[in-house]
Amino acid sequence: MNNKVNLMAVVAVLTFSQHSQAASVPTDVVNGNVDNRHTVIALTDTTVHLNANQTMENATLVLQNDRIISIKSNGSVPDNAMHKDYSGMHIYPGFIHLDSSVGLPELSKKVPFKWGGAETINSTIAGAYNSNEAIKASYDAAKNYRTNEKGLAKLRSAGFTAALSHRKDGIMRGTSVLIHLGDQAEELNIIKTQAAQHLSFNKGSSKQDYPISLMGSVALIRQTWLDAQWYKQQNEMTDFDLAAVNNNQALPKIISVSSWAQILLAAKIGKEFNTEFVVKTAADSYKNLNAISQTGQTLIVPLSTPDAPAIKDELEAWNVDYNDLKEWEIAPFNTTLLQQQGVAFALIPDSSPKGIDSFLKDLRTAHQHGLSEKTIINALTTVPAKILKNNDIGSLQSGKYANFIVTTGPLLEDNSQIAESWVAGHNHTVKGMPKIQSGLYQLNNNDVSFQFNLTHEKGKIKASAAEKDDENKYTISSNDNFVTLKIKGDESKHEFFGVLNKRQLTALDQRDWQIKRIGDVSIIASDDESSKTKKKTIPSIPQPFSAYGIHDIDDNDSVLIKNATVWTNESQGILENTDVLVINGRIKQVGVNLSTSKGGREIDGTGMHLTSGIIDEHAHIALFSVNDIAVNSSMVRMQDVINPHDVNIYRNLAGGVTAAQLLHGSANPIGGQSALIKLKWGVENPEDLLIDGADGYIKFALGENVKRSRSPESIRYPLTRMGVEQVYRDAFTQALAYETAWKNYNKLSSNAKKKTTAPRKDLAMEATLEVVNQNRYVSCHSYVQSEINMLMHVAEDFGFNINTFTHILEGYKVADKMQRHGVGASTFSDWWAYKWEVNYAIPYNAALMNNAGVVTAINSDSGEMSRRLNQEAAKSVKYGGLAEQDAWKMVTLNPAKLLHLDDRMGSIKAGKDADLVLWSDNPLSIYAKAEKTMVEGVIYYDRSQQTKIEAQIVIEKSRLIELSKKSPGKKSPFKSKPAKTFECESITAYHQVDQYLFHDSVQGATE
Repeated sequence: MNNKVNLMAVVAVLTFSQHSQAASVPTDVVNGNVDNRHTVIALTDTTVHLNANQTMENATLVLQNDRIISIKSNGSVPDNAMHKDYSGMHIYPGFIHLDSSVGLPELSKKVPFKWGGAETINSTIAGAYNSNEAIKASYDAAKNYRTNEKGLAKLRSAGFTAALSHRKDGIMRGTSVLIHLGDQAEELNIIKTQAAQHLSFNKGSSKQDYPISLMGSVALIRQTWLDAQWYKQQNEMTDFDLAAVNNNQALPKIISVSSWAQILLAAKIGKEFNTEFVVKTAADSYKNLNAISQTGQTLIVPLSTPDAPAIKDELEAWNVDYNDLKEWEIAPFNTTLLQQQGVAFALIPDSSPKGIDSFLKDLRTAHQHGLSEKTIINALTTVPAKILKNNDIGSLQSGKYANFIVTTGPLLEDNSQIAESWVAGHNHTVKGMPKIQSGLYQLNNNDVSFQFNLTHEKGKIKASAAEKDDENKYTISSNDNFVTLKIKGDESKHEFFGVLNKRQLTALDQRDWQIKRIGDVSIIASDDESSKTKKKTIPSIPQPFSAYGIHDIDDNDSVLIKNATVWTNESQGILENTDVLVINGRIKQVGVNLSTSKGGREIDGTGMHLTSGIIDEHAHIALFSVNDIAVNSSMVRMQDVINPHDVNIYRNLAGGVTAAQLLHGSANPIGGQSALIKLKWGVENPEDLLIDGADGYIKFALGENVKRSRSPESIRYPLTRMGVEQVYRDAFTQALAYETAWKNYNKLSSNAKKKTTAPRKDLAMEATLEVVNQNRYVSCHSYVQSEINMLMHVAEDFGFNINTFTHILEGYKVADKMQRHGVGASTFSDWWAYKWEVNYAIPYNAALMNNAGVVTAINSDSGEMSRRLNQEAAKSVKYGGLAEQDAWKMVTLNPAKLLHLDDRMGSIKAGKDADLVLWSDNPLSIYAKAEKTMVEGVIYYDRSQQTKIEAQIVIEKSRLIELSKKSPGKKSPFKSKPAKTFECESITAYHQVDQYLFHDSVQGATE
């Protein structure tokens, strides 16, 4: 900074009019004289931040038309240049907004999904466009862009000079346009057409029913990319959207997601198709930092500083959710944590209506919470430019666009304001140039000398002491160009009066005094200023992000459980006073007087019962969505929507559950592919819950749900139970025809293949064919005996067997036929008469099927019931008189058999996975409690820790409540969030764009 500049140069008024160079479109017809001026402009004596790493003091920036000519320290002003004195000001590269829709038509309001209404099955869009309305890949934002002066000005006020604008509608949204944020004609504002292609997991304004879930959106992306590959080879049809997918493959791919989990999902899809996404995220990456950083993806992160909850009384304090409080505390550190992990990211404003208005404040808040100035500037300039592969923006350099902002002080200082925004060489006033520059000033008079700060606060000039021990009171006021400075001490008073004239202060009080700007504002003026600049301490982050994520997991290579009553589920039956040794996650030995290796853990099981872990054959926990709505939804995969942070995992561990099949719901005859998981509480990646090497399963459904009995307006086929049978026969027939087509193609010679279009790869047909070929196994929702009998006959006609009938409350009527077919049963223990098709259900059902030789299990279909499956199994002792060991097998060994996992789990035997539960009592007793639950040798639940954990939760929650009460910022009314749970009939619907982590749940009768 030039410390020799006198006050006349420092406080002069910079009031030159907005610069206007020749900016007409060359091809326009000019009605008047042509303005061919190409003025050279020189901005001198300023601080230029070339990029995040380089700053040039006393710089001269020269520009002409829309480009920078030169930037030099103490550079000379060209003879032909318009000279502008910018002393005391700071110039930064203009920010680049990567998630805008400025200049594009507003989206029509999304009509909420209506369960029970008439379906929209086919596209309603006329023309040769994709058959699914959510695929809008052919949309070209550049062709729809119109200069919106109000929207552009709003973005400029937050420091943005360029934006990537795209239509935020659909799963494949088309291409964006990169624009200058000046108020010129569209032809001049557009920097690059088709700058990037955009995707999301949100169907947007599509009127069609499919997809209605997150996993359906993922399936549609997969299928569309496969279709695009096929489309290149065929010449039978025209599809503008598939053509666009192919044409835009080389463009940067930006996918919008709504949660940390979907960042991981985007990485998974990218890996499948060998492509890289830039991910526009929510502001919650802190919930799973390690897994996100390991994806290597570049993120686009909104700055979010949530309001503290306004907790008005003790009742609200009791009801406020721990997670909500923890989110409020940690959210401001989100970008700092990403910085620490080395994740590359760009910054954008929050999408709320006030996001742009508060953006500079949010930047400073992020800085106070540890985000470095270098990272902030990079995230607003060079990172976006790199994402867009554009070398003309993002930094200040000769030959690049003259896109920059002028600030009254360093960007992140609280009182610094954006005075001007220069876009493509055109000057736009934001707050306007100050009459007096902020900074540290020194006044010298014949008798006295003072140092003080001048700053701008809320549009006014403020004078203050520059040192802690200076007790003088400084005030400054201005009226037009007249300035009065008053300095009052305990025993003295001074007043100086002058006039501003061309940024020079001329004394009007006939005294000899001088004021010089000698540097930037002193930050040691007060304790308040020191506290503002002090970096915040990052609080602890539970993993998983839940109240029960704050404890340690007991992971020991060697564990010996001594002297327990062991329910082996093997030929030995129940063994008293027996030891079980676990080594490296597997059962090593079952016997007496066993010992563990040095350093191993020994657990006294005296008086307790040890069993294999409970396996829930029919569960919907740990998922983000459950149902999609296509008649054949076999292309959707539950593993795409696993939620490892679902607290129901921990709660189920507390009930002795160690494994589960996560099933699709029962909205359609052919549902989605199952996910078989172990309940490993605390894993970071959803994939780590999946059981390695497990067979593939799929959900089928019969009865009222799939024919939509309670939807009188429905037009979707099938509408009758007879129609349901035909759905299966048609699907299997089509799958076999699909297989034949591929076999015939694969028989062709290489030369013949070059001349022949390969069959279209169809993910639904692929999964359906796996069923027919017995490479994927069916778990079928069922109730009525006639339909159960029907599906067995259909399967036999196509040469395969149904694996499991689930629910099957009329199974006792056809148990003999089931046994001959070879199908198992997974049923409720004692549910009946809760809807028409279960009026003939009886509680003896499970025992009768078991006695008929059918492998029978008891399932939950509920995150609540699954925590008490031990008691559900016990009911078969009461209803049917089963032996205790046989009843216990219904929730352990039998579901393991149904899931083809009995070689690894379901009993206590050397070599099997150490999925074990230590119970306080007979596991079939209502008094039994799971004391310890182990999955593959790791104790994920320990009741002995529970009192300590719950005490920690109370202490932590109390701390957070007190912290929120003391928070100086705005407070928002506390709103209690209902727990999100899923069952067979849970439908998750899109209600608005970018709200799809937890959709509102529309639930029918419980299964």
